[in-house]
Amino acid sequence: MHMPELPIITDEEMRTSLQYAQPYSVVILRAGPRYQTPEAESIIWEHGRRNFALRAAGALSVVLPVLDDSDVCGVGIFDRDVDTTTALMNDDPGVLAEVFTFEVHPARGFPGDALPPEPN
Repeated sequence: MHMPELPIITDEEMRTSLQYAQPYSVVILRAGPRYQTPEAESIIWEHGRRNFALRAAGALSVVLPVLDDSDVCGVGIFDRDVDTTTALMNDDPGVLAEVFTFEVHPARGFPGDALPPEPN
């Protein structure tokens, strides 16, 4: 795949973008000790349902299930501070059932950041 030529970004454009960066929290979701158990599938389904609800409520901006063979199961970008995000994750059905573990990191997003729109 050929990469198109990248645009030139000036120092001023970067400074302006940095000035308007907003805080987020990033969750790294990992397989927990009960990830490979028979009941994990239904728990993971309910974890997904909760993610949809968190998205609908505006707390979870981006959900990215990870599809490789690593122990990382997903990444989530929350529009909440680290403490609030940690509390939300502590109540996740997959975390409560030890299907998942997680870590939360403070992050920032830049104006205009977004996933590409859905295909038509």
